Amino acid sequence: MKKLAIVGCGYLAEVVTDALLNGLLPEYQLIGVYSRTAAKAERLAAHMHTAGKVCKACHTVEELLALKPDYLVEAASPAAMKELALPTLENGTSIVTLSIGAFADTAFYEKVKETATANGQRVYIASGATGGFDVLRTATLMGNAKARFFNGKGVAALRRSSHYTPDMEQQEKVIFTGTAREAINTFPTGLNVAVAASLATVGPEQLQVTMESTPAFTGDRQRVEIENEQVYAVVDVFSATSEIAAWSVVATLQNIVSPIVF
Repeated sequence: MKKLAIVGCGYLAEVVTDALLNGLLPEYQLIGVYSRTAAKAERLAAHMHTAGKVCKACHTVEELLALKPDYLVEAASPAAMKELALPTLENGTSIVTLSIGAFADTAFYEKVKETATANGQRVYIASGATGGFDVLRTATLMGNAKARFFNGKGVAALRRSSHYTPDMEQQEKVIFTGTAREAINTFPTGLNVAVAASLATVGPEQLQVTMESTPAFTGDRQRVEIENEQVYAVVDVFSATSEIAAWSVVATLQNIVSPIVF
Protein backbone atom coordinates (compact mmCIF):
# COMPACT_ATOMS: atom_id res chain seq x y z
CA MET A 1 0.00 0.00 0.00
CA LYS A 2 1.43 3.38 -1.06
CA LYS A 3 1.10 6.20 1.46
CA LEU A 4 -0.39 9.35 -0.04
CA ALA A 5 -0.55 12.97 1.15
CA ILE A 6 -2.26 16.01 -0.34
CA VAL A 7 -1.32 19.69 -0.19
CA GLY A 8 -4.16 22.00 -1.15
CA CYS A 9 -7.59 20.91 0.07
CA GLY A 10 -9.99 22.60 -2.29
CA TYR A 11 -12.33 21.18 -4.91
CA LEU A 12 -9.63 19.32 -6.85
CA ALA A 13 -8.40 17.54 -3.72
CA GLU A 14 -11.98 16.54 -2.95
CA VAL A 15 -12.30 14.90 -6.38
CA VAL A 16 -9.10 12.91 -5.81
CA THR A 17 -10.26 11.89 -2.34
CA ASP A 18 -13.64 10.73 -3.63
CA ALA A 19 -11.92 8.71 -6.36
CA LEU A 20 -9.87 7.01 -3.65
CA LEU A 21 -12.96 6.29 -1.53
CA ASN A 22 -14.77 4.92 -4.59
CA GLY A 23 -12.07 2.30 -5.13
CA LEU A 24 -10.28 3.86 -8.11
CA LEU A 25 -6.94 4.03 -6.26
CA PRO A 26 -6.86 0.72 -4.35
CA GLU A 27 -3.09 0.72 -3.93
CA TYR A 28 -3.03 4.03 -2.05
CA GLN A 29 -3.80 5.06 1.53
CA LEU A 30 -4.39 8.76 2.16
CA ILE A 31 -2.57 9.41 5.43
CA GLY A 32 -2.52 13.19 5.67
CA VAL A 33 -3.67 16.47 4.17
CA TYR A 34 -2.52 20.07 4.53
CA SER A 35 -3.95 23.44 3.55
CA ARG A 36 -3.02 26.97 4.55
CA THR A 37 -6.71 27.26 5.42
CA ALA A 38 -6.84 24.81 8.32
CA ALA A 39 -10.61 24.37 8.08
CA LYS A 40 -10.29 22.95 4.57
CA ALA A 41 -7.77 20.33 5.70
CA GLU A 42 -9.92 19.42 8.68
CA ARG A 43 -13.00 19.07 6.46
CA LEU A 44 -11.18 16.78 4.02
CA ALA A 45 -9.79 14.65 6.85
CA ALA A 46 -13.26 14.45 8.41
CA HIS A 47 -14.63 13.24 5.08
CA MET A 48 -12.13 10.38 5.21
CA HIS A 49 -12.98 9.65 8.85
CA THR A 50 -16.67 9.44 7.97
CA ALA A 51 -15.76 6.71 5.50
CA GLY A 52 -13.86 4.84 8.20
CA LYS A 53 -10.40 5.93 7.05
CA VAL A 54 -7.64 7.40 9.20
CA CYS A 55 -6.29 10.67 7.77
CA LYS A 56 -4.50 13.45 9.66
CA ALA A 57 -5.23 17.14 9.10
CA CYS A 58 -1.77 18.68 9.39
CA HIS A 59 -1.00 22.26 10.35
CA THR A 60 2.31 22.56 8.50
CA VAL A 61 4.01 20.94 5.52
CA GLU A 62 6.69 19.72 7.94
CA GLU A 63 4.06 17.89 9.98
CA LEU A 64 2.72 16.32 6.80
CA LEU A 65 6.15 15.19 5.61
CA ALA A 66 6.87 13.67 9.03
CA LEU A 67 4.19 11.10 8.16
CA LYS A 68 6.63 9.83 5.51
CA PRO A 69 4.26 9.62 2.53
CA ASP A 70 5.46 7.85 -0.60
CA TYR A 71 3.69 10.37 -2.82
CA LEU A 72 2.51 13.92 -2.30
CA VAL A 73 -0.22 15.39 -4.50
CA GLU A 74 0.25 19.14 -4.88
CA ALA A 75 -3.03 20.89 -5.75
CA ALA A 76 -2.32 24.32 -4.28
CA SER A 77 -0.42 26.91 -6.35
CA PRO A 78 2.92 27.52 -8.11
CA ALA A 79 4.08 29.46 -5.05
CA ALA A 80 3.28 26.49 -2.81
CA MET A 81 5.04 24.13 -5.21
CA LYS A 82 8.17 26.27 -5.01
CA GLU A 83 8.10 26.09 -1.21
CA LEU A 84 7.48 22.38 -0.81
CA ALA A 85 9.18 20.66 -3.76
CA LEU A 86 12.76 20.42 -2.48
CA PRO A 87 11.90 19.49 1.15
CA THR A 88 9.44 16.88 -0.13
CA LEU A 89 11.97 15.23 -2.44
CA GLU A 90 14.64 15.34 0.28
CA ASN A 91 12.10 13.62 2.53
CA GLY A 92 12.07 10.62 0.19
CA THR A 93 8.66 11.53 -1.19
CA SER A 94 7.78 11.80 -4.87
CA ILE A 95 5.43 14.52 -6.11
CA VAL A 96 2.41 14.61 -8.41
CA THR A 97 1.92 18.27 -9.28
CA LEU A 98 -0.73 20.39 -10.94
CA SER A 99 1.16 23.67 -10.44
CA ILE A 100 3.49 23.23 -13.37
CA GLY A 101 3.77 27.00 -13.67
CA ALA A 102 6.46 26.87 -10.99
CA PHE A 103 8.72 25.23 -13.57
CA ALA A 104 8.78 28.33 -15.76
CA ASP A 105 11.59 29.30 -13.37
CA THR A 106 14.41 27.43 -15.10
CA ALA A 107 16.78 27.57 -12.13
CA PHE A 108 14.10 26.07 -9.89
CA TYR A 109 13.26 23.42 -12.50
CA GLU A 110 16.90 22.34 -12.71
CA LYS A 111 17.23 22.27 -8.92
CA VAL A 112 14.13 20.07 -8.66
CA LYS A 113 15.55 17.62 -11.21
CA GLU A 114 18.87 17.55 -9.36
CA THR A 115 17.21 17.00 -5.98
CA ALA A 116 14.87 14.31 -7.29
CA THR A 117 17.80 12.41 -8.80
CA ALA A 118 19.93 12.73 -5.68
CA ASN A 119 17.12 11.33 -3.52
CA GLY A 120 15.86 8.65 -5.90
CA GLN A 121 12.45 10.33 -6.31
CA ARG A 122 10.35 11.64 -9.19
CA VAL A 123 8.09 14.55 -10.01
CA TYR A 124 5.06 13.58 -12.07
CA ILE A 125 3.46 16.36 -14.10
CA ALA A 126 -0.28 15.77 -14.28
CA SER A 127 -1.79 16.80 -17.60
CA GLY A 128 -4.34 19.09 -15.97
CA ALA A 129 -6.77 20.61 -18.46
CA THR A 130 -4.75 19.67 -21.54
CA GLY A 131 -3.00 16.49 -22.65
CA GLY A 132 -1.23 14.78 -25.51
CA PHE A 133 2.18 15.06 -23.84
CA ASP A 134 3.27 11.83 -25.53
CA VAL A 135 2.82 13.10 -29.08
CA LEU A 136 4.11 16.57 -28.15
CA ARG A 137 7.32 15.13 -26.73
CA THR A 138 7.71 12.71 -29.62
CA ALA A 139 7.33 15.41 -32.28
CA THR A 140 9.84 17.58 -30.40
CA LEU A 141 12.39 14.77 -30.24
CA MET A 142 12.20 14.43 -34.03
CA GLY A 143 13.81 17.88 -34.30
CA ASN A 144 13.08 21.30 -35.81
CA ALA A 145 9.75 21.56 -33.99
CA LYS A 146 7.68 24.70 -33.62
CA ALA A 147 4.85 24.94 -31.10
CA ARG A 148 2.03 27.32 -30.21
CA PHE A 149 -0.48 27.46 -27.37
CA PHE A 150 -3.93 29.03 -27.25
CA ASN A 151 -6.11 29.55 -24.17
CA GLY A 152 -9.71 30.72 -24.41
CA LYS A 153 -11.70 31.88 -21.39
CA GLY A 154 -15.13 33.28 -20.78
CA VAL A 155 -15.22 36.87 -19.65
CA ALA A 156 -16.82 35.79 -16.35
CA ALA A 157 -13.53 34.17 -15.34
CA LEU A 158 -11.69 37.45 -15.83
CA ARG A 159 -14.00 40.04 -14.29
CA ARG A 160 -12.09 40.13 -11.01
CA SER A 161 -8.66 40.24 -12.67
CA SER A 162 -6.58 43.31 -13.39
CA HIS A 163 -6.83 42.46 -17.10
CA TYR A 164 -10.59 42.96 -17.27
CA THR A 165 -11.97 45.77 -19.41
CA PRO A 166 -15.68 46.45 -20.09
CA ASP A 167 -15.34 45.85 -23.84
CA MET A 168 -14.76 42.14 -23.09
CA GLU A 169 -18.48 41.89 -22.38
CA GLN A 170 -19.34 42.57 -26.01
CA GLN A 171 -16.51 41.20 -28.12
CA GLU A 172 -13.69 38.69 -28.28
CA LYS A 173 -10.44 40.19 -27.12
CA VAL A 174 -6.85 38.99 -27.07
CA ILE A 175 -5.64 39.82 -23.58
CA PHE A 176 -2.18 38.27 -23.69
CA THR A 177 0.46 37.26 -26.20
CA GLY A 178 3.97 36.22 -25.26
CA THR A 179 6.06 33.29 -24.15
CA ALA A 180 4.97 30.64 -21.66
CA ARG A 181 7.38 32.13 -19.12
CA GLU A 182 5.79 35.55 -19.50
CA ALA A 183 2.33 33.98 -19.39
CA ILE A 184 2.79 32.33 -16.01
CA ASN A 185 4.23 35.53 -14.57
CA THR A 186 1.12 37.37 -15.78
CA PHE A 187 -1.42 34.68 -14.84
CA PRO A 188 0.19 32.65 -11.99
CA THR A 189 -2.60 30.06 -11.75
CA GLY A 190 -4.57 30.48 -14.98
CA LEU A 191 -1.95 29.25 -17.45
CA ASN A 192 -0.22 26.33 -15.70
CA VAL A 193 -1.05 24.16 -18.70
CA ALA A 194 0.90 26.48 -20.99
CA VAL A 195 4.05 25.78 -18.98
CA ALA A 196 3.30 22.05 -19.05
CA ALA A 197 2.98 22.20 -22.84
CA SER A 198 6.21 24.18 -23.07
CA LEU A 199 8.13 21.61 -21.02
CA ALA A 200 6.83 18.86 -23.29
CA THR A 201 7.86 20.81 -26.40
CA VAL A 202 10.16 23.75 -27.05
CA GLY A 203 10.57 25.22 -23.54
CA PRO A 204 9.06 28.16 -21.62
CA GLU A 205 11.04 30.79 -23.52
CA GLN A 206 10.13 29.47 -26.97
CA LEU A 207 6.48 28.41 -26.72
CA GLN A 208 4.28 31.25 -27.94
CA VAL A 209 1.07 31.71 -25.94
CA THR A 210 -2.12 33.57 -26.83
CA MET A 211 -4.95 34.11 -24.35
CA GLU A 212 -8.37 35.30 -25.50
CA SER A 213 -11.61 36.21 -23.73
CA THR A 214 -15.02 35.53 -25.25
CA PRO A 215 -18.40 36.85 -24.03
CA ALA A 216 -20.79 34.19 -22.66
CA PHE A 217 -18.16 31.46 -23.05
CA THR A 218 -18.01 29.12 -20.05
CA GLY A 219 -14.97 27.09 -19.10
CA ASP A 220 -11.54 26.85 -20.67
CA ARG A 221 -10.21 25.88 -24.06
CA GLN A 222 -6.58 24.77 -24.33
CA ARG A 223 -5.15 24.23 -27.81
CA VAL A 224 -1.56 23.14 -28.46
CA GLU A 225 -0.16 22.93 -31.99
CA ILE A 226 3.19 21.40 -32.88
CA GLU A 227 4.81 20.80 -36.23
CA ASN A 228 8.09 19.65 -37.66
CA GLU A 229 9.13 18.58 -41.16
CA GLN A 230 7.07 15.36 -40.92
CA VAL A 231 4.37 15.87 -38.31
CA TYR A 232 1.60 18.34 -37.60
CA ALA A 233 -0.41 17.65 -34.45
CA VAL A 234 -3.11 19.48 -32.53
CA VAL A 235 -4.27 18.83 -28.98
CA ASP A 236 -7.50 20.77 -28.46
CA VAL A 237 -9.35 20.37 -25.15
CA PHE A 238 -12.45 22.14 -23.86
CA SER A 239 -13.38 21.74 -20.20
CA ALA A 240 -16.47 23.28 -18.65
CA THR A 241 -14.92 23.17 -15.16
CA SER A 242 -11.52 22.50 -13.59
CA GLU A 243 -12.56 18.96 -12.62
CA ILE A 244 -10.54 17.40 -15.43
CA ALA A 245 -7.37 18.56 -13.65
CA ALA A 246 -8.21 16.48 -10.58
CA TRP A 247 -9.00 13.44 -12.70
CA SER A 248 -5.63 13.82 -14.42
CA VAL A 249 -4.08 13.38 -10.96
CA VAL A 250 -6.10 10.20 -10.47
CA ALA A 251 -4.93 8.92 -13.87
CA THR A 252 -1.31 9.75 -13.00
CA LEU A 253 -1.54 7.91 -9.68
CA GLN A 254 -3.01 4.89 -11.48
CA ASN A 255 -0.18 4.96 -14.01
CA ILE A 256 2.48 5.04 -11.30
CA VAL A 257 1.46 1.64 -9.94
CA SER A 258 0.14 0.06 -13.13
CA PRO A 259 1.97 -2.80 -14.92
CA ILE A 260 0.78 -1.21 -18.19
CA VAL A 261 1.67 2.48 -18.56
CA PHE A 262 -0.07 4.81 -21.02
